[in-house]
Amino acid sequence: MIQTKGLSVAYGNRKIEFPDLQLEKGDQLLVLGKSGSGKTTLLNLLGGLLSPLSGNVLVNDQDLNILSGRKQDKFRGDNIGFIFQTPHFIKALNVEGNLQLSQYLTGKRDDSHLDQLLQKVDLLHRKKDNISNLSEGEKQRISIVRALINKPEIILADEPTSALDDVSCDTIVQLLKNLSQENNAVLVIVTHDKRLKDQFNNHIELNAI
Repeated sequence: MIQTKGLSVAYGNRKIEFPDLQLEKGDQLLVLGKSGSGKTTLLNLLGGLLSPLSGNVLVNDQDLNILSGRKQDKFRGDNIGFIFQTPHFIKALNVEGNLQLSQYLTGKRDDSHLDQLLQKVDLLHRKKDNISNLSEGEKQRISIVRALINKPEIILADEPTSALDDVSCDTIVQLLKNLSQENNAVLVIVTHDKRLKDQFNNHIELNAI
């Protein structure tokens, strides 16, 4: 599903090298590391948002870095769901509109699937609400729905719990784990939040200097 080999990036005269990864359908990986260790960079490499200095990323045997911009965008939209540290939404749209926009961009309009996901995160009753009226925890749950709305095979989450209290943290982690399992999707979470460590059997720690 995801295979990386010899990945590295350069920032000025600094080089960060990443461990090789081999992840199959349904695998869940937690990547821990302090600020500056390269966590978000690794996530961006896995999602094809960044090109490496060396090495490659294979998703379903497809090398992301040899795809042209438009083909890479389509491949990413069809196969990868992103959850960013700070959820970004279109403020002029309500919850439903933001989720429908994600479907529209990949031509996968499915209202029943949208409702099912909102039900799973206990936010179907907020479907018509403006995004600005949601709490931070609710926004993070909506960002999870958005990441899953097109039924991706890979879910990449960047610091999804860092701004949440303990109860909300546990809720978000369990949602991510359960929903990725239901979809048999690969789940990769990168974070400095050590509260998550005991909840994942498979974890690595980045120690870039």
